[in-house]
Amino acid sequence: MTPGGSTDKLEMGMGGGDNAPPTPTPSAGSTPTGTPIVKPQRKYSTRTPAVYIGSTDFILEEEVERGPTEKLRAVVPWVKQRVRRACTRKMLYRRLPILDWLPRYNRSDFLGDLVAGITVGLTVIPQSLAYSNVAGLPAQYGLYGSFLGCLLYIFLGSCKDVPMGPTAITALLVYQSVHGAGPEYAVLLCFLTGVVQLLMGILGLGFIIDFVSGPVSSGFTSAVAIIIVSTQVKDILGIKASGSTFVSIWTSVFEDIQNTRLWDPILGIICIVVLLLMRMVANVELGPSDSEKQSRVQRIINSSLWLIGTSRNAILVVVTGVLGYHFAKDGAEAPFKVIGNIPPGLPTFQAPPFSVVRGNDTLGFVDMVTELGSGIIVLPLVALLENIAICKAFANGKTVDATQEMLALGACNIACSLVQAFPGSGSLSRSAVNNSSGVRTPLGGLYTGLLVILALLFFTPYFAYIPKTALAAVIIAAVVFMVEVRVVAPIWRSKKSDLIPGAVTFVACLVLALEVGIVIGIGTNLVFILYHAARPKISMIILKSQGGVDYMLLTPDRCLIFPSVDYVRNIVTKYSIKQNNPVVIDCSHIYGADFTAAKVIESLTQDFSRRGQTLFFYNLKPSVVAVFEGLQPQDFHVYYNEAELDELLKKYQKPTPPPSSISIQL
Repeated sequence: MTPGGSTDKLEMGMGGGDNAPPTPTPSAGSTPTGTPIVKPQRKYSTRTPAVYIGSTDFILEEEVERGPTEKLRAVVPWVKQRVRRACTRKMLYRRLPILDWLPRYNRSDFLGDLVAGITVGLTVIPQSLAYSNVAGLPAQYGLYGSFLGCLLYIFLGSCKDVPMGPTAITALLVYQSVHGAGPEYAVLLCFLTGVVQLLMGILGLGFIIDFVSGPVSSGFTSAVAIIIVSTQVKDILGIKASGSTFVSIWTSVFEDIQNTRLWDPILGIICIVVLLLMRMVANVELGPSDSEKQSRVQRIINSSLWLIGTSRNAILVVVTGVLGYHFAKDGAEAPFKVIGNIPPGLPTFQAPPFSVVRGNDTLGFVDMVTELGSGIIVLPLVALLENIAICKAFANGKTVDATQEMLALGACNIACSLVQAFPGSGSLSRSAVNNSSGVRTPLGGLYTGLLVILALLFFTPYFAYIPKTALAAVIIAAVVFMVEVRVVAPIWRSKKSDLIPGAVTFVACLVLALEVGIVIGIGTNLVFILYHAARPKISMIILKSQGGVDYMLLTPDRCLIFPSVDYVRNIVTKYSIKQNNPVVIDCSHIYGADFTAAKVIESLTQDFSRRGQTLFFYNLKPSVVAVFEGLQPQDFHVYYNEAELDELLKKYQKPTPPPSSISIQL
């Protein structure tokens, strides 16, 4: 502030108590914020369109019209550059991560991967059987999707902790997409899911996932967990029920609840309690927390407890399977429902079904895709979101290559469709087991895949005696922890309005189909983003120019786009009328504008002209100037330093009327 001047400051718009710091005194050769001014430089060329550089320096280059032949020739060097970049050694190592870590593989890595792979295998076998039930498919389809993806991810995966296979979320989405039409639809959906994911990786469309915010993701995951638990109630009770949404599932359950069998709920509840207790056993640790200070006996006991807790699903399935075999070994019917016969051996390697016979009609590829509906798009996106979230959770500060994960996940799902599997992804529970088991490289998936292959070759006849209620207990005990209640308090403390998109997503996914629910959640979140963009914070301060003229400086804190321009116009008009001083809008934070903003600026300059009040724009970017000047507004003045402002104020200042005088003669 110049000597003798005064400063008044107000803040308007969104932002609550975020007070902007006082604006320093402008001086000659400086901006209102006190930064040195560099005059804009204009250079003319005939190569490319206008390019903006820096805060006030820019180069304006005129574009020369080129014919179709010249444009086509210009594409050839670009294609060559892209091909050359894709064929480098660095890109090869990036797209085949195994080339990076395999040369350094040693015995310690082998032991860590072996233990982790076997441990994850003991987890994935019962889970895959259970998730087949969630997907509404025979039990063997979960096993089919649990070995080839693990093996292929060794070569393409960038995260050592991710074991590929069926997950609770993908299984539920398969169930809602297939609608009981048959396993052929699930296998085709697996193929199409892989194709979509592969194309997204090739085209670099991973940014789409960025539109799913944390609250929306939490609301979706919590709703999925509750729906999955609801789908397993029928097996806990031993009844028949259908439905794809929360409401329809429970309606169907209550319609058949009178047929509840006695031993199914008894065994199911016991299994759930046992699984939850065994989960706590894994965290029990005897002796000091530092393993180096523990005795040998303590380390052995702690390792045994951890192994028991980690392998709880496999232990439960084996014990209940033995129980089922005991009741049914002589051909008698078990007192609870069992899985039934599973085809022994590995699946045949064949192309996914692109047509299916239904009755006397043959449905072609287009008909099958039509019946799958939006699941072809929603399922790949959700699977990618789940997989990349797991990679970030176990990245330990390293950068996650989302594009590579898209390529890997797409290739794995395409490969799994060739062995009659349904879509899969990385599983958070299996990744946690993998990490805690000490996995060293993605080669741990080799031992997981081999264990699943051994189960398919030798143990499938014994899976027939596993009670359905035990598999339902495995699912319920796993997904109940997916309900993200713990995120509510941090979101409430951080930004309360973020709870609204999460709550809307949660309710919409429960009441409607999952794909509709998540679209509604994303849409709600985008509305909040647009509302925030439509309410910029504007700071106001009264300053004096070098010539001693008072003027009002208004500073918006973001770009002028169509949701915000009317709000900004109302604020500028309101306070300019109150002060009746020349108005300067500091455009340092305005990096873009659109046609609607240009129309409003044109209207604003006309309003100021009619009132005889001057309006100036400081440090307006050349790209924004071009947008505004496209409508040729009247009295549109832009300046870039204090000296220019002083000249403009002197030029456009209204003359001060002389004081009135009264002469009285006596």
